Amino acid sequence: MVKDILFDLDNTLFDFHADERAALKKTFRDLAFPLSDAVRARYSAINESLWKALERGEISRSGVKKRRFYMLFEEFGFSLELADGAAERYLAYLAKDFHFMEGAKELLHVLEKRYRLFLVSNGNLSVQEGRLTKAGIKRYFSGIFISEVLGAEKPDRRFFDLAFAQVADFDPARAVIVGDSLSSDIAGGINAGIRTIWLHPGEDEPQTDIRADYEIKKLKDLPDLLQKL
Repeated sequence: MVKDILFDLDNTLFDFHADERAALKKTFRDLAFPLSDAVRARYSAINESLWKALERGEISRSGVKKRRFYMLFEEFGFSLELADGAAERYLAYLAKDFHFMEGAKELLHVLEKRYRLFLVSNGNLSVQEGRLTKAGIKRYFSGIFISEVLGAEKPDRRFFDLAFAQVADFDPARAVIVGDSLSSDIAGGINAGIRTIWLHPGEDEPQTDIRADYEIKKLKDLPDLLQKL
């Protein structure tokens, strides 16, 4: 029987792709730079690759923040002198807005009555704090664990050990993690010795050996799955 549910935040409860698009649009508007579909797509690809490098311990968090705009601006011929300012503007805008994944807030309202809910995120502290506050969902969680505070990143086992140490009567056998990232959430859950639920709305097969215990297509499918565990 499940007692504790660990939720990832970006692209699990919040639609990070939508948040990213909105923050980029405002940032490029302020700089009077054109934001084409090609630029937007390339930024997303660069950003994702750098976050993967962070998960592997190959780059620092500050490195991710700076390098993504330097790489993008150099590739498209934008002024590199404005890259630092763009990075700061982007994070500021990202912290001020959010878009829920379909059914996310309703799901939290239902689950809080039966389970203890926790948040586990590698996202930037200022950004996550701002979005969580504006979204009004902090109250649903018995604990919010952000890697920038803990000093370790998912999927590192240390992240979870540090988080679990702050949870009273935590039993790994009665816990699950729900997330969209195989390399961060699912690999992290495996490293931590808890069951894993992959939120995977797509049809493509993952190009990895990482396998979740369970898979759901939409958040609305989660309550029924939990009842069976």
